Amino acid sequence: MTDNILLKNNIAGLEAYFACGGYKPLKKALGMKPAEIIEEVKKSNLRGRGGAGFPTGLKWSLVPPDALGQRYLVCNADEGEPGTFKDRELILKNPHALIEGMTIAACAIGAAHGYIYIRGEFAAETEFLNKAITEARAKGFIGKNILGSGFNFELFTHRGAGAYICGEETALLESLEGFKGQPRLKPPYPALKGLFSSPTVINNVETLAAVPSIIERGGEWYAALGTGKSGGTKLFCVSGPVNKPGVYELPLGTAFKDLLEVNCGGMKPGKVLKAVIPGGSSTPVLTAREASAVKLDYESLAAAGSMLGSGGVIIIDDTQCMVRLLQVLARFYHHESCGQCTPCREGCGWLEKILNRLEEGTASHRDIDLLYSVAEGMTGRTICALADAMALPVMSFVTKFRGEFEAHAAGRVCGK
Repeated sequence: MTDNILLKNNIAGLEAYFACGGYKPLKKALGMKPAEIIEEVKKSNLRGRGGAGFPTGLKWSLVPPDALGQRYLVCNADEGEPGTFKDRELILKNPHALIEGMTIAACAIGAAHGYIYIRGEFAAETEFLNKAITEARAKGFIGKNILGSGFNFELFTHRGAGAYICGEETALLESLEGFKGQPRLKPPYPALKGLFSSPTVINNVETLAAVPSIIERGGEWYAALGTGKSGGTKLFCVSGPVNKPGVYELPLGTAFKDLLEVNCGGMKPGKVLKAVIPGGSSTPVLTAREASAVKLDYESLAAAGSMLGSGGVIIIDDTQCMVRLLQVLARFYHHESCGQCTPCREGCGWLEKILNRLEEGTASHRDIDLLYSVAEGMTGRTICALADAMALPVMSFVTKFRGEFEAHAAGRVCGK
């Protein structure tokens, strides 16, 4: 069993963080060249933990080293993916790992200013994080001339207004600049033209919090904890009818069966596993048989037809109606669409209407094929991935649990 890297015992306070070796990696990083820091992160196979899984070191290296003017580092703490609650846990239990990771990342890309864009509903968490930032500044870990190195880095928090779309990095940048949170056309990409039209790197909380351990113990050590191209550990948020729901830190490549049976204590008495959404609500569903055979890493889940995503593992038991669950998801995505792209704005609305008819017993069998067809027509045709986030679950639900949709179209109670 691998020791926890991110979720150690509660080390929210600065003194507790010091006792665990906190800020020693920062001192080490300040003595390294920026390219050396980036190379170590590349070796680690650390991939973005926000959902897309883009290699972190590669993302940092895309910032032109000779770029003139300001460069920015932004932390995406706008945790709005249904079924996901790990970044909030990190902020409350290990905020200095995030602060230290951001300072190291800023050193690597030459950023003098950083922002933590945090979900608007996280009022208490923002206050908690601001307290940790104040502690770090008082000790010289952020601010001017950090630890006498000559490197300057200021860090600020910024609360969003509760829009799911601002979890998309360019919509986040728009919101941070004071505009309506809508995704930007790409290219140009943020590494070249991001916040205030300057080179910008955006990573999420879990990604940045892993950086100090990588610098302290080396990229090869971190890579060896995972498997293949999926380095290190991952936080999994488990919700649903299990005996011990919660956040678990496990090496990438851990079998889903081990997460369910060993860590979560199995299903609650009388509950039978029916399906699993493995990476937050925007990832395709797996049947119980598929989930029981899969490993929890980027490549294995992709091969199984789903995604690791944010690591939000939603457990579904055999008493749940898949049509009703999909209807709830459709209502969420329809509400959260920014409306900029027609396939998403109209498509999410059409999907919700069809699912409402199915749930109300007023649909026909043709509506099932229409549901799939509309979803299929939404994929890959919008500026950001929100349309796909709705369409992919629809297509997987209909394909794998079509019998339940047929029952609803026939006016029967699901499963009867």
